[in-house]
Amino acid sequence: MAERVPAGGERPLDRAARFCTDYDLQAPILLAPMAGACPPALSAAVANAGGMGACGALMMSPSDIHDWVDEFRAASRRPFQLNLWIPDRAPARDAGAEARLRRFLEAWGPPVSADAGEVGTPDFDAQCKAFVEVGPPVVSSIMGLFPEWFVERLKDAGIRWFATATTLAEARRAEAAGADAIVAQGFEAGGHRGAFDPDTAADQSVGLVSLVPRLADHLDVPVIAAGGIADGRGVAAALAFGASAVSVGTGFLRCAESAVPSAWADALDGLEPERTRLTRAFTGRLARAVDSEYVRAAAAPDAPPPAPYPVQRGLTGPMKQDAARTGDIQRMQAWAGQSAALATAEPAGERLAAMWQAAQALL
Repeated sequence: MAERVPAGGERPLDRAARFCTDYDLQAPILLAPMAGACPPALSAAVANAGGMGACGALMMSPSDIHDWVDEFRAASRRPFQLNLWIPDRAPARDAGAEARLRRFLEAWGPPVSADAGEVGTPDFDAQCKAFVEVGPPVVSSIMGLFPEWFVERLKDAGIRWFATATTLAEARRAEAAGADAIVAQGFEAGGHRGAFDPDTAADQSVGLVSLVPRLADHLDVPVIAAGGIADGRGVAAALAFGASAVSVGTGFLRCAESAVPSAWADALDGLEPERTRLTRAFTGRLARAVDSEYVRAAAAPDAPPPAPYPVQRGLTGPMKQDAARTGDIQRMQAWAGQSAALATAEPAGERLAAMWQAAQALL
């Protein structure tokens, strides 16, 4: 029996070219919107080389968002996206469990105050309104779907919406809600999992080689592959699977423009795929990080379970700040995808150009 031809029947390079035309790109490579690791300089370097810049605005105020966009536009007039998490439900609090966590964490860093878990998050509606005010070409979501009122504002302003999904069911919900493209986040991706329901994130661990064809065969909007893509081979493979573009995060973290702590960037050099691990130990939300001593200790049978997001993020704050100050990778919140070893320390623009050149040659 003949193998099924992917939806649309386009050749990979033709599909990528159509996406590039739609979004004014020279290469179908997007910087992943990594909160805290997407300074304007990195985004401008990626965008000026023909890709799409990005900003993970999770913890940014409206004024921070305006400042980031102003700085980016001073360095580049090319396309970029702004990204937000969909807010989690209010966390369930357990004073006894948090006390045990504080005692555990104090073995890894400074004392943790009793109110460390009392952390807030920025005003989501105000962030959404700031997005419309600055008018990026694209906004993107993770952990769920934008509210209907915001989608309507985006459509009225001519701003496209990229929605992250980890399953076909999530992707179909996003498409029905008005998403212009779906970011298919594979199991290999560094940082937080984009599952709509935080409780099922660990069960929705689908690799990119299975996820992208599944989505490409059943959606009418473009698919953007994310997770484990860090060189031309990954770009070519994702396009062959049915993606129209790719999103690269860890693959750019060793570039000088990323400005991540040197201990984090150095840890990615030669990092084996099995030396990354999915963990809730830093924030309470499932995320892939460098498999450090703290991450392993937090996964031990006798370790207290993590608190929900964002309580866990607050409780681990003193340790993370001390680790960043001292350059201690064993305690640092260092996100890493499974292809971290493919990341290089060359300038981001050169890295993007090399990836796209190699992918075109393979295709």
